[in-house]
Amino acid sequence: MIPITSMKGKRVAVFGLGGSGLITAEALVAGGAEVIAWDDNESARAAAEAREIQVTDWRGSEFGAYSALVLAPGVPLTHPEPHWSVKIAREAGVEVIGDICLFARERKFRAPTAPFVAITGTNGKSTTTALIHHILKSAGKDVEIGGNFGPAVLGLDDLAPDRFYVIECSSFQIDLAPGIDPTVGIQLNLTEDHIDRHGSIEGYAAVKEKLVDGAQVAVVGVDDVFSAAMATRRESKGLETLRISTRGSVAQGVWAVSGRIIEPMGLAQTVVYDLHGHPILKGVHNAQNVAAAVAATRRLGLGLDEVRKGIETFPGLAHRMEPIGRSGSVILVNDSKATNADAAAKALASYDNIYWIAGGKPKSGGIAPLSGFFPKIAKAYLIGVAAEEFAATIGGAAPHAIVETLDRAVSEALTDALAATEASGREAVVLLSPACASYDQFKNFEVRGDHFRELVLTDPRVKPFQEKA
Repeated sequence: MIPITSMKGKRVAVFGLGGSGLITAEALVAGGAEVIAWDDNESARAAAEAREIQVTDWRGSEFGAYSALVLAPGVPLTHPEPHWSVKIAREAGVEVIGDICLFARERKFRAPTAPFVAITGTNGKSTTTALIHHILKSAGKDVEIGGNFGPAVLGLDDLAPDRFYVIECSSFQIDLAPGIDPTVGIQLNLTEDHIDRHGSIEGYAAVKEKLVDGAQVAVVGVDDVFSAAMATRRESKGLETLRISTRGSVAQGVWAVSGRIIEPMGLAQTVVYDLHGHPILKGVHNAQNVAAAVAATRRLGLGLDEVRKGIETFPGLAHRMEPIGRSGSVILVNDSKATNADAAAKALASYDNIYWIAGGKPKSGGIAPLSGFFPKIAKAYLIGVAAEEFAATIGGAAPHAIVETLDRAVSEALTDALAATEASGREAVVLLSPACASYDQFKNFEVRGDHFRELVLTDPRVKPFQEKA
């Protein structure tokens, strides 16, 4: 835990007592603050009381006596309208912050030399965060990982001058972190998302830019207009900015061309890593993630060999284009995290000769945006509520069957793929990339992905991916 000693002796309100809220309250108490906590959910309040956190509804009390309201990131700050706790705090002139802000301030107070890498962006945050952590760890660094991905930031090991902190930050968390000042701040990309919480895409972009503005060094993806504008504004202020791109070269930063990660060296160029053949980091989206990780870790002082070793040994993330098993020339891949068409597109773009398992609880728009990938589908196996809708969308563009359950889908897809590869000698992929939520048959995408893994690894025809068939 990271005790928040910078708030010692102050009265602090905490609203939102989920996992990160409970840890925040405990970290404040451990640092000597007087914490008054509340949650609209009775069971959450009970969980806090069980951990000896003072739980009191402060409505009607004199809120001006509080030094801050620490808000859980899932609670509306501005849109669609501020939560009642935010309104009370603002009327009393009390600042509203979050756990990332507390971390940043405590770091500045007690361990300002501790390297702090903050990662944001619409897509790719978790992979980039995990990859940077892995590269640093494989290079022998003392490194912690958390935030929006992994443990809550204040639940990490306490601050130390040479301990690295690699923290994924959502837009909600950044909005609650005024003055955030990472050693390296990464903005990967920006597409329309969370408009209900930020009012417009421009509002969403403005929140993301706060992380870029406060960074000592900014690593910014310039493949979209919003992020490119952030980089240009930083550069106009004379602030160190490393651009990353998958569309063209950059003078300062790292770029990716056809899977090759390239770093400029004066008038020369160095190929840091060639992603062809990497079992995990496939696709243009992962090339952008790797470029960001290379730019960040090189700027933090790692050598080329250290960075290359980290990329080479990166095991990937569960449920995100995760190779699970191999049978002959067939690889079985768990991409259960692909809960919409945009996410599934990244996996479909990364493979050929695909035996595609899709379906579940459909999202708006279904799989119509994926029609350009249908020629790559050897056969689709459709499950769940969306099966009939998806079958109608695919039509005659690719062979498909409604199989209803994941169990049947895995068995039939592997049987068909093995027969086809034996006849043709061509490699194939059995890909679970549902383009759907899981809630019709599974509690969440993790449970769905775990069931896929179990089905694959208990099939006698399959060996774990690390082993050669």
